This record gives sequence, structure tokens and C-alpha cells, in this order.
Amino acid sequence: MKLELAKTMRSYKKENIIKDVITGIIIMAVSIPISMGYAQIAGLPAVYGLYGSVFPIIMFALLSTSPQFVFGVDAAPAALVGSALIGFGIESGSDKALKAVPLITFFVAVWLLAFYIMKAGKLVNYISAPVMGGFITGICTTIILMQVPKLLGGSAGTGEFFELAEHIAETMHNINIPSVILGVLALIILSVSKKIVPKFPMAVVLMGVGAVMTYFLPIREYGIKTLDKVNTGLQQWTLPDFSVLPLRDVIIVSLSVSVVILAETLLAENNFAQKNGYRINDNQEILAFSMGNLAAAFTGCCPINGSVSRTAMGEQYQGKTQLMGIVAGISMMLLLLFGTGFIGYLPVPILTAIVISALAGATEFELAFRLWKVSRTECMIFVSAFMGVLFLGTINGVLIGIILSFSEMIIRTSKPARCFLGIQPGHRHFRDLQESSQIHAIEGVIIYRFSSNLFFANVQILQRDIEDNIKDDTKAVIIDASAIGSIDITAADRLAILYKNLKEKEIKFYITEHIADLNEQMRKLGIGYLVEAGCARRTIHIALKDMEINRPYPLEGGIDNDEISVSKKRADNRVQEFVWAFGRHAEEEIENQIANQIKQLKNENGDVEKLLHGLWTHMEELDQDEWLEHLEEHLKEIVNISGKDEQTLAAKLEEHRTEVYERIASQHPELAKRFKERRHILDEHLKERRPEVYELVMKLRSRKDE
Repeated sequence: MKLELAKTMRSYKKENIIKDVITGIIIMAVSIPISMGYAQIAGLPAVYGLYGSVFPIIMFALLSTSPQFVFGVDAAPAALVGSALIGFGIESGSDKALKAVPLITFFVAVWLLAFYIMKAGKLVNYISAPVMGGFITGICTTIILMQVPKLLGGSAGTGEFFELAEHIAETMHNINIPSVILGVLALIILSVSKKIVPKFPMAVVLMGVGAVMTYFLPIREYGIKTLDKVNTGLQQWTLPDFSVLPLRDVIIVSLSVSVVILAETLLAENNFAQKNGYRINDNQEILAFSMGNLAAAFTGCCPINGSVSRTAMGEQYQGKTQLMGIVAGISMMLLLLFGTGFIGYLPVPILTAIVISALAGATEFELAFRLWKVSRTECMIFVSAFMGVLFLGTINGVLIGIILSFSEMIIRTSKPARCFLGIQPGHRHFRDLQESSQIHAIEGVIIYRFSSNLFFANVQILQRDIEDNIKDDTKAVIIDASAIGSIDITAADRLAILYKNLKEKEIKFYITEHIADLNEQMRKLGIGYLVEAGCARRTIHIALKDMEINRPYPLEGGIDNDEISVSKKRADNRVQEFVWAFGRHAEEEIENQIANQIKQLKNENGDVEKLLHGLWTHMEELDQDEWLEHLEEHLKEIVNISGKDEQTLAAKLEEHRTEVYERIASQHPELAKRFKERRHILDEHLKERRPEVYELVMKLRSRKDE
């Protein structure tokens, strides 16, 4: 296992240092209220949250392969530890709690180290983008709901949605108007500054303004809360007391906490990595989690987790490397050593607004709207992961999302892409019969392509597709198994049944185009006799030859399939590429591309010549003619933008069309007649849509003929 130390700071770019340092200081500042609050939830005095924001963060920053993710005291592990203390009958903040919590943290580090050794990071590969998006949005929304009561003058909430909603409702009965005004005003300033001056560290300015207000104004008398003062100094490093709790209980509790840290942090890290276009080493991240928690255990703190809110803050202020995490840790250390008096001047509503603003920017509701347009199934997975986290908690939300992801994967695999194949007259390659009216089935033969591994959930589809398409004159069934890499025992049994049924009808059965290992799998699964009987053939052509069907293959309906010239084959294969690419949306896409290029012509004062060719400079002749016909409809618009004379521009289009015709007539004479017929149809369309342009084009042609 290769270990990369300080990976994100190697070959450091000097231009990033100011951003990283400022971002680190901001992260340190916003960590103060977050860490203190979650430490109390975990059953520790508030100052222990600050202890957990020094060495654990620095340790994680040195080992992490993520350039932007930040470690810290966070909601889910703190809540789990706090509830475990209640179960053990330990009073929050007591001497026993001060001993029990670091012991749990120590075993969390041990579990995470075990996960690292087992390379458990690979599990994240099986979690889809909708699950990640729903998960991260659920966490952000949950923490925002936790923070809302602090804007109202109350304390942070705990639990899931219903507990949080109840706490917000209770806080509303004792709402503090000055707190609301200060918090909402800070939120507005942060939101506006994000749009107007996104790179400006407005959070630092607001914290400074808040401290000055507390010093010079009697804001506490208005009921506005400030952070509690803490004692100066760092916590001494000590080994946990292993006798304070039964190890069996500690191991069970620490396992659940470590699983939450693993799932939540890896999911969030990969979400940020995908969004910002970099890769992380999942397994080394687990080691970083472990070492960070080990440092937390030795300093008496609760388990440490990846922090979405701090990472979102770092992203907002453009932190580039883990130097920001090291700066945050060192800044917190200096604050604990020399500046704890400053902490008591920070107004809670302003700090809460900073946290909420960062979290709101990290939500991915836009992904849900995008998914709703393209895939309702994936949208429901997003919503389920989101609702699971919001209503049932982090680990249950992850489990729900993973289950739905696997379910969707099974459903997709059970409905694979498949088609029946035929041949275009004069050609040799097998293509989907639905691709074009020019593709025809081979007489008396069913050729069926199945694009998935074959297993219990989808083999029935293969069997039914084939059986439903058998006709009275069917002599053979050939499966194109080029996309089948494996089969299971259920699929093998069904293939045996299909072979038997076809044999009774005197229909030959072949499996072709597959990898050699599939033959070995068939032998192991008890259907090796199909290979021995010659049913497994290397190619479709060999299977047809085995039936004594030779080229040119006879096509259904008596379609002529005589060999044609190489030139004609090239022409057939190369025309209508644009239509092939965009299908029924081809005309719409041509219009979109023309509109975009005209817009570019207007904005950049570009060359009109580029419009004649479009983005697809390799477009074939008939496609070019279609493109030019659409351009003619925009003639007046192009004239207005380019400043060129209408007649000159129309003549340019007509000249280019003539070049297209001459090229096709010389290279593919077989298509010249078809080109002229199609030209007449396009002219009729132009006459119908733009009669004034049609008249101009006709005049130009008549002059040319003269």
C-alpha cells in the first residue's frame, strides 16, 4: 500500500498561498461555534471541540489526497456518542464522560484502520451520483435545520427532521427579534456578496464586525448570544482509560460510529471530487480518518468526521490545497494559546449565518431537477437518499440510497439493450433492423444481439424475444453474444430449455461472437454439450456457413443482395451522418447549431465562412446540403449581423452548394441522381418557409445558367 504524504501540497503554486491562508483562517473561525456545539452534544465540555480542531485536522490534512476536504468535530458522530453515553447511564460533562468519550474515539480509529487494511474504500464505487447528491443535500439540509434555532435566539437542535422541526417550533415561542435581524442581515450580505464579489472573504469581515459590535455595543442586553469564553491552553496528550467501560460495549458503539464516518465522509469527498474534476485515493482517505481520530482520542476529544459545512466554506473562498486545513489547525492552536478572550466576543447569529450560507451553496437540488427531466427513476433515488438522511439519519439514508442504487442496477441489467440484426443490400456488416429501412433480415434466420451479461433477472427476456419472433419459415436462431461476458446457472438452464424447444421444431441454434471464457463457463454450468454440438461458433458468418448459407446472403422479401462496388459501399455508409447521430432530432439540432453559430458571429464578429461548414467540418455531402438549406432560411439575419450584401451572401451559399454537388458527382456518381431529387425537395421546403429567399436563389441560378 503506497502512502502519499502531503500529496495536495507537492509542487505548490505560490499564487494559491493567499487563498489557502485566508480560507484556513475562515475555516478556523467558523469551526469555533460548530465544534463547541457538537462537543457538548457528544457529552464533553465545549472547549474540547476546539481541541478536536487542532491536531486531528492537521493529521488529516497531511494524509488526505483530497485538495479541499476538511476534517472536524461534526454532527453525526457526536450525536451517536452522546446517545451512547445516555445508554451507558453516564451524565454529560461528567468526569466519567471525559474518560469514556476518548475511549470510544480510540476504538473508532482502530476500526477505521481495519477498514483501511481491508481496502473498504472500494465500496464507494457502488454508490451512484444520485445517491451522493441526495445524501449530501440531506446532510446540508439537516445541519441547516439544526442551526436555524440559533438565528432565532435559541440553541442548536439535534436529531432528525421531526425532532428538529419540533425544536424550531418551541424556539419560535421565545424568539429574539434582535438575533433574527442580525442573523438575517448577515445572510443577506453573504448571499449578495457571493454574486457580486464571490472571491471577497465577507465571512471574515462579518466576524470582525460582530466582535467590534459586542465590544462597543450592549448586544448581550438585547438578548443576542455570544460564544462562551474558554480557558487558555492546549489539552495534554494522554492514553485513554481502558477500564472505564466494558470493552464489548465500546467495540459495538465504536463500530457503528466508524461506519458512519466511513460512509458519510467518503461519499461527501467523492461528491466534491466529481464536482470539481479531481480524483482521490479512497483507501488512503480511510487511513487519514483513522489517524485523525487517533489524534482526537489522545487529546480527549469525541470522534472526528469529514465536515461538509467547512468544506463548502473552503470551496466558496477558493482554498486550493490542504494547506488551508493546516492553517486552520495552527490558527486554532494559536487562538487557544493566546486569544481565547476573542471567542467570547463573537455573536452566535452571525456565525450561524455564515454556516447556513456555506451549507446552502453545497446542496444539490439542481441535480434533482436535472434528473427529473432525464430519468425519473434516478430522481426518485436522489429524493429517497435525501429523505432518508433527513428523516431517518445519516446511516439509514446511506443504506436506503445504496439499496436503491443496487435495485436500479439490477432493473437496468434485467432490461438490457437488445435488437434483431440484418444486412444492408450489398454490404457485409450486421446492423440493427430498426436503424434504417434499408436494413433487411436474412431469409429464414433470426439474428439476435443481447447487450448484457446473462443472468437470472434477464434471461427470460432473451427467451421470450426469440420465441415471439419465430416464424413458420425460421430455420435458425443465432445469438450475437459479443456483449455477454458471463452467465449464471439460471441462464444456463434457460438456454438449455431454449435449445431443446428449438430442436423439437427443427430450428438450429447458435451462440456466436462471444469471448472464449464463455465456453468454459458453459461447460462448468452443465451445458458444455452445446459447444460440443457446434452451437457455439466464433462468428455469425461461420454459423451461417455451417447452415450452408453463403454470401451474398438471401434477404427477406426477395431483396436483391448482390455485391456492389467499393465506391457505392462508401457512399452508402457515409451519407446522412448528421441524421444518424441525432435521429428524429436532426433538423432541430441543425437549427440549434446554426443559432449558436450566428450568436457567436454576432458576439465575436467572426467569419461568415465558418457558417457554411458548421461544427461538423467532416459532414458528408447530403448533410452539407441540408445544412445550407437551413442557412438560407436565416439569410436576412446573417446579412444584418455580418453587414454583407444579401445577394452576395446568397451567391456564396449557392456557390458552395454547387461545389458540394460537383464533389459528390465525381466521387460518388451513384448518388448524383438522388442528390438532385433531394435538392428539389429542399427547394420546395425553402419556397414554403422563405419565399423571398427562394426567389433570390432561383434568380441566381437562372443567371448562372445563362
